Amino acid sequence: MLAGFARQSSLLSKAGCQLALASVLLLGGIGSVHDAAALNETRTLSFHHTHSGEDLTVTFKRDGRFDEEALKQLNHFLRDWRTQDQTTMDPHLFDIIWEVYHDVDGKKPIQIISAYRSPATNAMLRHRSAHTGVARFSQHMLGHAMDFYIPDVPLEQIRYAGLRLQRGGVGFYPTSGSPFVHLDTGNIRHWPRMTHDQLVRVFPDGRTVHIPSDGTPLKGYELARADIEHRGDGDDTAKVSKPSLLARLFGNKSQDDEDEGSAPAVQDKAAPAVQVAAAKPVEAMPV
Repeated sequence: MLAGFARQSSLLSKAGCQLALASVLLLGGIGSVHDAAALNETRTLSFHHTHSGEDLTVTFKRDGRFDEEALKQLNHFLRDWRTQDQTTMDPHLFDIIWEVYHDVDGKKPIQIISAYRSPATNAMLRHRSAHTGVARFSQHMLGHAMDFYIPDVPLEQIRYAGLRLQRGGVGFYPTSGSPFVHLDTGNIRHWPRMTHDQLVRVFPDGRTVHIPSDGTPLKGYELARADIEHRGDGDDTAKVSKPSLLARLFGNKSQDDEDEGSAPAVQDKAAPAVQVAAAKPVEAMPV
């Protein structure tokens, strides 16, 4: 009798293991299917350039591959509207824009304030005022950045979507002459620095490499860093820099912040009245 009971228990145990293994494989398969679907996506964006007045709807990615002709169209469309110079834009920037657009459920064409900026234009903007907020070696000059807004989408929602991606720089300019969000493919950082409580509202579990204004990472910083490093070694892999001692002591800026980071700290509309360390004011103008 005991032997029979043991055999029955063994069979049940084996069946349980097989069921667990099947569940793992099924979940893994679902993940693989999802990942494969993401890799094979066809992506289209619609733009309106607020300075040139031009419109463009372009499918920049087909079945997971960048479309070279579409990228050439984007290089021209996103040229320096002041000098008509153009460059080769970082195609991964369009992936970031596409993901943010879908995160916020955008419906209308993306309104471009600035994209490529020639060295001559960048120098002119830097010298226009002592506090333009224009970086000396701006990501715009590399073809790695875009300033934009999406009609009918609150600017702070675009900001949050960019932050959640953790794939580059996120600048917030709600008081500019033409309010916009800056996104780029550089190091992961944001400006003006949000307070600890503001960042927690975007990352409730604290799993982010974005550093708040007090210079102290949230509790999930190391986990977030591991997530980002696990993405792989592709040329679109985001770069993370640990907060420096100076950043921890003085909070507002680190060596990874561009001059754009000198923009004054801006209070979120939904945020409590918390004082945030602010630098010198920035001229309210498109950059």
